[in-house]
Amino acid sequence: MSNGRVVLWGILAVILLVGVWVFSNINTIPRQDEAANAAWSQVLNQYQRRADLVPNLVATVKGYAAHEEKVLTEVTNARARVGQLTAPDPADEKAVANYQAAQRDLGGALSRLLVVAEAYPQLKANENFLTLQSQLEGTENRISVARRDYIQAVQTYNTTLRTFPGRLVAAIFYPDAKPKANFQAEPGAEKAPQVQF
Repeated sequence: MSNGRVVLWGILAVILLVGVWVFSNINTIPRQDEAANAAWSQVLNQYQRRADLVPNLVATVKGYAAHEEKVLTEVTNARARVGQLTAPDPADEKAVANYQAAQRDLGGALSRLLVVAEAYPQLKANENFLTLQSQLEGTENRISVARRDYIQAVQTYNTTLRTFPGRLVAAIFYPDAKPKANFQAEPGAEKAPQVQF
C-alpha cells in the first residue's frame, strides 16, 4: 500500500468515527428536553390536584368554622390566583418564578387553614375532613417528588447544553435549545421555622 492510500483510509476512518459519534449523540438533547418537559407536566399535574382538592376542603371546614371567614377567603383567593395563571414555559424564568409564588401563596393559605382546623375538635373527627387532609398531605409529598424529578431532568438537560459534546451538537443541530429554568427555594427557607406553643 502506498502512503496516499494509508492517509485516505485514515481520513475515512476518522470521518466514519465522527459520523458514528454524531449520530449516537444527535438525539440526546431532544430526549432530555422531552424528559424535562414531562417532569414539568407532572409538577403542574400535582399542583392541579391540589387546586382541585381546595374547594372541597374549604367547603368542609366552612361548615364547622363559619366565623373563620378571613382564612377561608385567603384560601379561596389564593386558589383563584393559581387558577388564573397559565402553565409557564419552563424556559421562561420570570413566568416560572411568578407561578411558584402563586403556588407558595396557596400552600401558605392551606397551612393557615389546617391550623384553624386544629381549633375545632369536631372538625378534626369529621371523616370528610380527615380524608381531604390526608389527600392534601399526600399531594404536597407528590409535589415535592415531582419538583425533585423536574430539578434532576433540568440539571441533566442544562448540563448537556453546557458541556462537550452536547454543546457542539446543540450549536450545530439545535441552535434554539436554551437552558430551562429551575425551582428556586423560597426566600428565608434556609432558616428553621420557629415553633411556639
